Amino acid sequence: MKSSKPLLLLIAAICIALLGAALYLQIVEEMQPCPLCIIQRYLFCVIALVCLIFAFLPRGATRIGAGLGVLAAIGGAATAGWHLWVKAHPGVSCGIDPLETSLNHIAPANMFPLMFQADGLCAAPLPPLFGLSIPQWSLIWFVILGLALARVLFKRR
Repeated sequence: MKSSKPLLLLIAAICIALLGAALYLQIVEEMQPCPLCIIQRYLFCVIALVCLIFAFLPRGATRIGAGLGVLAAIGGAATAGWHLWVKAHPGVSCGIDPLETSLNHIAPANMFPLMFQADGLCAAPLPPLFGLSIPQWSLIWFVILGLALARVLFKRR
């Protein structure tokens, strides 16, 4: 059986690149992240960390890491799906979101406010990126990463 280490490292690198793209959009393009965006950032971080950690553990542990990564990707896809639903129904999102208040008071948001502080509204109309909205891109990437991790999880020995 070939090692899954290169695939796990590639997945981690993709997640880190996506987080970098999110920071670019926030800082340079001035697109403020909403609470659902922040949750998606957390899940991309979880996938990256799990992949980095389990890439350097023995082969037997790789499946556990892939399983945890798949769960995080499912959570991210569900969050991105909910975000798309909120964008399609703008009346759902209004004013200060209680989720924003709670997200902005947890430790990572205080330590890394640039990355994890929610300031935007989930239903805010932002310009599309290459024809798709940011939550659509997130959903696509969570599905791709989830399928790649599922391949590692269900690979025969």
